[in-house]
Parts: sequence; C-alpha cells; structure tokens
Amino acid sequence: MTVLAWVTVALFVAAYVLIATEWVHRVAAALGGAALMLLIGATDAEHAFFSQKTGVDWNVVFLLLGMMLIVAVLQRTGAFEYLAIWAVKKARGRPARVMVILVLVTAVASAVLDNVTTVLLIAPVTLLVCARLGVPVVPFLIAEAMASNIGGTATLVGDPPNIIIASRAGLSYNDFLLHLAPLIVVLLGVATVLFLWLFRSAFAFDPTRVEHVMALRERDAIRDPRLLVVSMVVLVAVTAAFVLHTVLHLEPSVVALVGGLTLLALSRLDVKEVVADVEWPTLAFFAGLFVMVGGLVNTGVIETVSRAAAGAVEGRPLATTMGLLGGSAVLSAIVDNIPYVATMSPVVAELPGGGEDGVFWWALALGADLGGNATAIGASANVVILGLAERAGHRISFWEFTKYGLVVTTVTVGLCAPYLWVRYFVLG
Repeated sequence: MTVLAWVTVALFVAAYVLIATEWVHRVAAALGGAALMLLIGATDAEHAFFSQKTGVDWNVVFLLLGMMLIVAVLQRTGAFEYLAIWAVKKARGRPARVMVILVLVTAVASAVLDNVTTVLLIAPVTLLVCARLGVPVVPFLIAEAMASNIGGTATLVGDPPNIIIASRAGLSYNDFLLHLAPLIVVLLGVATVLFLWLFRSAFAFDPTRVEHVMALRERDAIRDPRLLVVSMVVLVAVTAAFVLHTVLHLEPSVVALVGGLTLLALSRLDVKEVVADVEWPTLAFFAGLFVMVGGLVNTGVIETVSRAAAGAVEGRPLATTMGLLGGSAVLSAIVDNIPYVATMSPVVAELPGGGEDGVFWWALALGADLGGNATAIGASANVVILGLAERAGHRISFWEFTKYGLVVTTVTVGLCAPYLWVRYFVLG
C-alpha cells in the first residue's frame, strides 16, 4: 500500500478509537475524521459527495430522513402509546414476554420493510412500554437493533447490503427467501433466548405498575384520529413501495422521502416542530462515517484486504465460503457493512467455484449482515438506535452495545458455518 493509504488507515483507527472510547462525541469524531480525510487527499469533494462507491450514501441518508419525518408525525397521533399499551397487555405485564414480542415484531418487520425503518418505528413504542413498566429501556433497544439486523438478513430489501449483492449477482427476492429465510428463523429463535439470558436483570416485575397499565384502554391514547388515518395510509403506501422495490424500480430513499414530505404536507402541523424531531446528529454521523470509509476505499485499503483474503483461499470452495463468512463478519463489525459489501461484491463475482447455488454470495450476505451486530457502528440500525436512545435521555455507550453484540454475533455467525457446509457441500 502507498504512504497515503497507511496514513488513511492511521486516521481511521484514531477516529474509531475516539468513537469506541467516547473521549469525544461520536458525531465530532466521525466528522473530524472525515475532514482530515479530505485534507490529506485520501478523498476529495467529488469522491466524498458525488461518488456512489466512495462517498456519502445519500440513499441511506434520505431513507432515514424520510422515515424520521413519518415517525415525527406519527408520534403526535398517539399511535405509539396505543401500541405500547397493547404490547404490555398481550404480555400480561411481564417484561420478558414484552421483550419477546418486541423482538419478534422487529425481526419480521425488518424483513418486510428494512432494518433501519423498523427501528425508527419500534423504538418510540419501546420507550413508552419501558416507561409504563418501570424497567430499563437500554436492554430492549439493544435487543431490537440486533433483531432488526437478523430479521433483515432474510430478504432482499431487509438490509441494504442485500440489495447490493442482489444487483451484482442477479439474485431475486425469492432467492433470498429460499436460501436465507429458513436459517434466519432458527437464528432468531436462538438470539431471542440469548437476549432473555443476557438481559435477565432488566425483567423486574412491578405488580402496581402492571395493574395500572392493564386498566388503561388503548383507544384513549389516540389524540388525533384524522392524522392517524392519514399517517397510516401514507405508511402503508410506503411499505408497499418498499416491498415492490424490484417491480417499481424506485429507490427506497425516494419512496421514504416522498412519503415523509407528503405526510408532512397533509398533517397541518407546524413544520418547524416536526423537523426539529429529526435525528440530525445521527444523519451527520452517517455522513462522516461514509466519508471516512470512502477514504479507505478510495486509497485501495479495503480492496487490498479483500483481495488478499480472497486470494488466500482461492480454489478451495469450502475454505473460501468460511473465509468470506468469517472475514465479512469481522470487517463489517469495524466498518459499516454497506461500503464493505459494495467493495467486496466485485471480488466475489470473480471467484471461481461458487457453485450453482451461489454459496459465496450467501456467505458474504450472512457475514456482512450478522457481523454488523458485533459493534455499535457495525450496522445502520445500531447507529440509529444509539441516536434515538441518546435523544430520549438513555445513553448507550459504544462498549455497552458491543459487549452484548460480540456474544450474539459469535453465536449467530457460528451457526451459519454448519448450515452453509451441510446445505451446499454435503447435500449439494
């Protein structure tokens, strides 16, 4: 690698250390790192702001912005309070049962929509549920972030890296369901048990609080029926457009932004108040992170690492599969899985011996999607959850998330290895 590449790596590591140790706020660390990348020439304005491969992923940013606008309007209808009371009643006030319900709803919704959209919708409900029950909200939010990444792995639209893989490999929505969904159902069950064990101290039962919630009527929580109807119509339309992404040929970012702006226009609410609820620091963090990772891509660092790893196992299909699975999990925990997959997919496309079932692609998808659970910045959903929690006064540190994420990632990725071996090499 060149001197510039090594300097770029050093800057990225320094910014990552600042984010992990939280010596400075993660937004300041990401934006500062991005600024230095521009100053040293690791990237430039054209690559940072206009390149699809090495710049800010505006599709992710505008997808987030559009859905944040929808959530900001929905919050004013009382819909989240309604769902919170409903969830508590269904679980009979038992916090462990509440977590199971929220985790399963998050995972299923992430498969249908996408993981970032889902956590934006589920997090406000979770905050209200935990406030009603008097239990700590952080374990619930961490579990939901991880469940969203696991559930999103099952479908083409569930996690952004899957869209990149599908485009490069020519895979369909049904291909993802056939090859990944059965495994994801098993992994979700295992992860749910893990959540109940890891967060067992958060399930204190308060009979008085539960009795109070059980006496509430969900319908009384709705403050603006007209706005709720309008919001649900827009949300259903946006969801349908997400599902029909490959048919309509509309980017999810366009769908979300149009939906958000349409709902804002129809809501009759004060625009300044709604816009103030958007998680601007989270969007800024994503922009900085994309520019930093773009510097690694632009200077050839990620490609060098990816090709070296691929070259080490070339000609050995099973070793290549396991190398892709493990390597993708590790790298996706360090850098965001979207630019990683964008860089790695051309390398995978050139590897011989992938077989008719495309096992290399499934190893890449599983490693990148599930590896994102390992750290607080490994996946977009994780970053969004951290931002929403901080805004609500429940700060989640990098290491608080990561100490649980490493356990869940190790177990889930570990279970993928025998699945890939048995299905594609033993059974053929």
